[in-house]
Amino acid sequence: MDNLERHALNVRRNIVKMVYTAQSGHPGGSLGAADILTYLYLKEMDINKENVSSTDRDRFVLSKGHNSPGLYAALHEAGLLDEDLMSFRQLGSPLQGHPNMHYVDGVDMSTGSLGQGVSVAVGMALANKLDGNDHRIYTLLGDGESQEGLVWEAMMAAGHYHLDNLVVIFDQNGLQIDGDITKVMNPLSLAEKAKAFNFHVVECEGNDMASLEKAFKEARETKGMPTCIVAHTVKGKGVSFMENNPAWHGSAPNEEQYNQAMEELKEVD
Repeated sequence: MDNLERHALNVRRNIVKMVYTAQSGHPGGSLGAADILTYLYLKEMDINKENVSSTDRDRFVLSKGHNSPGLYAALHEAGLLDEDLMSFRQLGSPLQGHPNMHYVDGVDMSTGSLGQGVSVAVGMALANKLDGNDHRIYTLLGDGESQEGLVWEAMMAAGHYHLDNLVVIFDQNGLQIDGDITKVMNPLSLAEKAKAFNFHVVECEGNDMASLEKAFKEARETKGMPTCIVAHTVKGKGVSFMENNPAWHGSAPNEEQYNQAMEELKEVD
């Protein structure tokens, strides 16, 4: 197990702990996106304790704001969040069910209303271009979230303005709260749609660090157009009874399920 995989495992363990302690939250998508968030905060973005409150760094928008357990766990793993993770969703805690930029350093946008994060990220990327700021903007959204029309309005603008400092990442696990995305409202193919909006498109395995590394490297090397990474993931990745099960989109485990999950997430060499 390499270093990034160990960090991702810690992120997953903390996701389960947080949701179990709060007895509320969204574990499925958070577990599925854990590798993406780990890679972004521990490898890809130039964010650290010294510049966390500055705009003079790469920035990230969690468009799928209900995946806040994953974001908080990744911030903690990167040494950017000192708050007790087990205060998640507790009264008075800054670690709200949806991230709030006014309460948590490293959270670059308050999110929760699905679809809006991409618009914000496009605005950030355009502002960086106008300001001569070379830092990059990343945003992560769900494949079910892509059913929102404003996602595509924002991506049309990103392609039009040639925002090669923007990376839009689709967490494509094929599931949303009501089940199979193709049965709820089929948004596929996300790759072909992104190409139609003048994005450079990279498809990768979102639960594989080597595949993620290749995808983000290609995004950095792409000039003159924004990049869309379609990351194929497994919802609930790492916990057998949560994997590919939409019931765990927004459910908390009981004690028996928690113990089984933590056993499955034990570190192995």
